Amino acid sequence: MAEKSRGPRPPKVEQPRDEAADIGVEARLAAGVLLNAALEGRGGLDAAQSFREFAALPGPDRAFARAVAMAALRRLGEIDQILDRRLQKGPPLAVRTILRIALAQTLVLETPAFAAVSTAVKLAERDPKTRPYKNLVNAVLRGIDREGPGLTTAESNLPDWLAARWRATYGEAALAGLALAAREEPATDLSLKPDADPAAVAEAVEGETLPGGTVRTGRRGDLAGWPGFEDGVWWVQDAAAAVPVRLLAPKAGEAVADFCAAPGGKTLQIAASGAAVVALDRSDKRLDRLRANLERTGLTAEVVATPAEDWDDPRTFDAVLLDAPCTATGTFRRNPEVLRATKPADVAKLADVQHRLLDAAALRVRPGGRLVYCVCSLEREEGETQVIAFLRRNPAFKTAPAVPAEVGAPDEALTPEGWLRVLPSMWAEKGGLDGFFIARLDRVG
Repeated sequence: MAEKSRGPRPPKVEQPRDEAADIGVEARLAAGVLLNAALEGRGGLDAAQSFREFAALPGPDRAFARAVAMAALRRLGEIDQILDRRLQKGPPLAVRTILRIALAQTLVLETPAFAAVSTAVKLAERDPKTRPYKNLVNAVLRGIDREGPGLTTAESNLPDWLAARWRATYGEAALAGLALAAREEPATDLSLKPDADPAAVAEAVEGETLPGGTVRTGRRGDLAGWPGFEDGVWWVQDAAAAVPVRLLAPKAGEAVADFCAAPGGKTLQIAASGAAVVALDRSDKRLDRLRANLERTGLTAEVVATPAEDWDDPRTFDAVLLDAPCTATGTFRRNPEVLRATKPADVAKLADVQHRLLDAAALRVRPGGRLVYCVCSLEREEGETQVIAFLRRNPAFKTAPAVPAEVGAPDEALTPEGWLRVLPSMWAEKGGLDGFFIARLDRVG
């Protein structure tokens, strides 16, 4: 299953310090807790990081547990294909979890098989419900190590309903690219303040500069220890997530509103341009990260915790950015759990929210001003369909065609309408990027 990487590759994950000690078992137990929490629903993975099994671990072992859980999520379909060929009757979920975690280690993270098998058997022994299956766990894992995993398909990692949608929307070749992208652990992307030298930052973090000025690095570890962090030179932001503000093109002295601003990377971009920016979000807690980054970078913004559609303020703006709540299916490289947590009904439910927010944002744009609408979703109902319907409702707005080279987007992302449809499989040779739909709409009346 392991393949050659595309773009900067993160360093190999450090294994727990003593494979023979219980700490190796505890880290793998925590990985299983994270995996199952992610499969249970949206937000489960984040919530599980406060659980005792994970939170009580030392830092390096927490990092290992998370890496194992994420690897299992990215390759879950393939792992289950391998297991189903060897299991005549499906064991209880707790046993399958042990097997999934072990195979994520050996087949994705390249953990030595003896370590993964040994700790998997120990995990099975610890719980009375799984103890009767410890010999099965041992036999299955040793058999796979001895005989090989067999053939698997990348597409199996995608839920059937999403694969069917993406095949119908983007075609068979694009679906294959999306399936491959879903396997990959992404690098870390940094957006820089305008006075920073991208080449110097790239050298300092052992990375490379992408079109548009984003710096990409395979470096891992505590961000606070990276060069430039304390000086506020950069902030973490996927290369695709930086494109909407470049398309908005805020200028010094302009008044700009950033609707649904948290966690705040786009607000920082707008503030760095010299524009006066108001950042709104319904979640005051999620805005804390923006406030911390504003302080660290020395940038300024007016931060307001309120739903954008209910904002009781008479102001209008030269430019408005709406990064609307969405299914976030385009972020599956960084958040593989979204593929399992998203349900078909979510698409229609969120499309209704986006409709209302677009109309609210339009009311805030001054004549001659501009509105950029974006979502990190691959679903047409949340992107193209929204803008088509908005333009019918709002004849005062017209599409301002994007020029990919000017905003740091892949050339192939440009749609016939002049919008941008970025797929995670684009720039595969550079390591890919998040999926986005982005459209600039200028108010001409």
